[in-house]
Parts: sequence; C-alpha cells; structure tokens
Amino acid sequence: MANDYFQFKKFMIRQDKCAMKVGTDGVLLGAWADLTAAHRLLDIGTGTGLIAIMAAQRNPDLQIDAVEIDPIACEQAKANVQDCPWKERLRLFQGRVQDFKPTYLYDVITCNPPFFINSTKNPELSRTLARHCETLTHEDILNVAEKLLTPEGKLCVILPIPEAEHFITLAQLRKWFVNKSTTIHPTPNKPPKRKLLEISKKQETTENKTIILETERHIYHGTYAQLTKDFYLKL
Repeated sequence: MANDYFQFKKFMIRQDKCAMKVGTDGVLLGAWADLTAAHRLLDIGTGTGLIAIMAAQRNPDLQIDAVEIDPIACEQAKANVQDCPWKERLRLFQGRVQDFKPTYLYDVITCNPPFFINSTKNPELSRTLARHCETLTHEDILNVAEKLLTPEGKLCVILPIPEAEHFITLAQLRKWFVNKSTTIHPTPNKPPKRKLLEISKKQETTENKTIILETERHIYHGTYAQLTKDFYLKL
C-alpha cells in the first residue's frame, strides 16, 4: 500500500485522499518537460499537485495554474501547494479543464492524462476518472491545447506506448508536430512501457531519446537519476 505522503528534497506530497498516488509517470513528466523561458504553465489533471509543484521548483519565473476535476483531489493539491515553498506562484482550479477559461495563454501545458481507452473499468469511481478516458479524451487534451497555448507553446504528455502512438496520430491530423520523443524502458532488457512527448504547432527536427529507469531492482539507471536528481531524496 502506498504511503500517505511522499517526501522529495524540497517539498512533500500528501496523497491519502487522492485516487492516484505519486508515481514514476508524474515524476518523469515533471522533471522532463521543457520549461526554458516559459512564463505560464497549465497542468491538466493535477491530482496531488506534483507536476505543478515540480515545475515551480524548476523555474523561479514560472506562474502555474493547475486544474483538477475531482474535488477531493483538488483540496489535497491545494494543501500540498500551501505547504510548498512556491505557493505564491501556484493556483488551483476545481472542475473540467474543458470549461476552464483563463484570460491569458500558456507557454507550456503538461498533462499526465487518463490513458486506458478500451479496458476494464475500476469500480472505484475516483480511480476510474483518474485512469480512464471517461472525462478527458485525447481529443479533449488537444482541443484545450489549441485554445490555451501561445503560438509557440508546447504540450507535454506521458503515455503508454500504444496510447502514445494514437495520440501522435490525432495530433498530426491537426497539424501538430512532435518536437521531442523520449522512450521509457523499465530496465535495459525490458521493452519500453511509456513515451514522453512534446508537441507544438512549430515544425522542428524531432529529438528522440531513451531513459532507462533501473539497472536492477531499486537501483536507478544513470539516465533516470540524472533527470530526477533535484527531486529524489536518495540522489
């Protein structure tokens, strides 16, 4: 069973009220998304607030909005934000991101989205909302990005490999381009499980990289350790 909290180097995430706990996917996206020269970021489906708080640590000039549909998770994210050193630059909004109407645009949008498109539903409603494309489809994410990103803005997501390919296809049909693609392997000898994607309306040569999580059980691979060294206590 997951702990009620997760301690990082500079902040703590309480997660006892959230269906989806702190996991590798969120840490990967939070550490990987390119925040260079970004001034505003939107985190869709923030859950515990992890990715938004990581972004605040990484870029001291960043103003961050985070949206969460689950009211209980949103309250927990607000509490985590209040306890972190960067609370003045973080704002939480409860509701559907499809209904979210800020008065400005974003340089970066991050989303660790629901990813099961056709699979057995979890009987616990809050976990189903967090894991399945019931209330936030891939099309919804792209629609929001088209409305809320600046012309040069970037959308960064993490998805399982089959869902990532589906997402890329949908994005390309809308004239989006994959700028960065990082494939995630659990160990050197296991097939990839996840893909990190950065897409935008600006066509660039795609940067393809690979990250390996562990060399063996509980031993971080150098690629993952380098990415997350500012966050994990043991690095």
